[in-house]
Amino acid sequence: MNLQGLTRGVSFYLESRVREGLLASGVGWSLVLCFGAAYACYYLSSIAKKPQLVTGSKGLSCFLQDHCPVVTETYYPTVWCWEGRIQTLLRPFITSRPSVQYRNELITATDGGQISLDWFDNHDSIHYPDSSTRPTILLLPGLTGTSKESYILHMIQESKTLGYRCVVLNYRGIAGENLLTPRTYCAANTEDLETVVHYVHNLYSSAPLMAAGVSMGGMLLLNYLGKTGRETPLKAAAIFSAGWNVFESADSLEKPVNWLLFNYYLTSCLQSSIIRHREMFDKLFNMNLVMKAKTIREFDKQFTSVMFGYPTIEDYYADASPCRRLKRIGIPVLCLNAMDDVFSPNHAIPVEIAKQNPNVALILTSCGGHIGFLEGLWPRRCTYMDRVFRQFVQAMFEHGSKILNI
Repeated sequence: MNLQGLTRGVSFYLESRVREGLLASGVGWSLVLCFGAAYACYYLSSIAKKPQLVTGSKGLSCFLQDHCPVVTETYYPTVWCWEGRIQTLLRPFITSRPSVQYRNELITATDGGQISLDWFDNHDSIHYPDSSTRPTILLLPGLTGTSKESYILHMIQESKTLGYRCVVLNYRGIAGENLLTPRTYCAANTEDLETVVHYVHNLYSSAPLMAAGVSMGGMLLLNYLGKTGRETPLKAAAIFSAGWNVFESADSLEKPVNWLLFNYYLTSCLQSSIIRHREMFDKLFNMNLVMKAKTIREFDKQFTSVMFGYPTIEDYYADASPCRRLKRIGIPVLCLNAMDDVFSPNHAIPVEIAKQNPNVALILTSCGGHIGFLEGLWPRRCTYMDRVFRQFVQAMFEHGSKILNI
């Protein structure tokens, strides 16, 4: 045997002995099994938990348990990405993007501006073939979101199978339409939402109407409901990952890791949304300072609070915090939050206030992040949030008369 052949033989022998020593002898597999068992025990004891259901009404609690059972079932986050920030970051990339064909409509706002609505009419609805009575859901995206966001597309997909119609409110200036007036949007000013709610209701006055808001869209919807009480055409509302106290949300997002992962990116998105309208804003704002903002708070201080006439950023943040109006909500509202959401810190969730309003139910999961709620080994098609949305809207449209007078 030559030297090269001897070398190959020795190498093969050593590799085989290593494999045998670790795996064939069972040591390697034992380590793998022990680690797996330990991880499974930790996951089942500390991660997978039933959500906390908080409500001031026994009637609403029983209604949800009967018609929306997902709110009492154990939530099993995806085993390999249950941490809140990871869920938040991965959802846009992991979840599917169902194909939705919209019909766009521009309507006139009270100040002469225009509001872009994207309609999913669901003309193929089998359950509700009559368009005039087809249940309708108004969807409100997050801070810089539009009708193209994956979580909005998933809500529409769920609504499609149930036979419902959807309409998405795109905030001014971010969905490609031109600004006709020097005004965008914020979580505290509900004028555009009020316009849209009444427009949709008047358009289909015989159709039951609900709304669902995500993140800032949820905050806007809560503030609207807190102002209107029972004087709204909405039958009920669903809120997902809302920030309840803007001061606490801003503080959390300015922590170093959260600023690096979320705050700086969202600030850049806000700046990008107004840059193409800069000529309209140059005379009203110090746009150089606006474009130098490194945090959402700095952007709001130089732009948002000034646009909507608040004396200080503190005044704006106080008015934008939905926790201040929770007591005055007059229709059934289901709010889903994860306790590990850095956008909405768990200590700022108004649990005690919610207990004082029989119309409000909080569903609090231990994990889920911000608009995450991933579940299953490969969470592409459906999330826990999607299931909550589907069951709640179906429950309200089909059985809501049971709790309308709680």
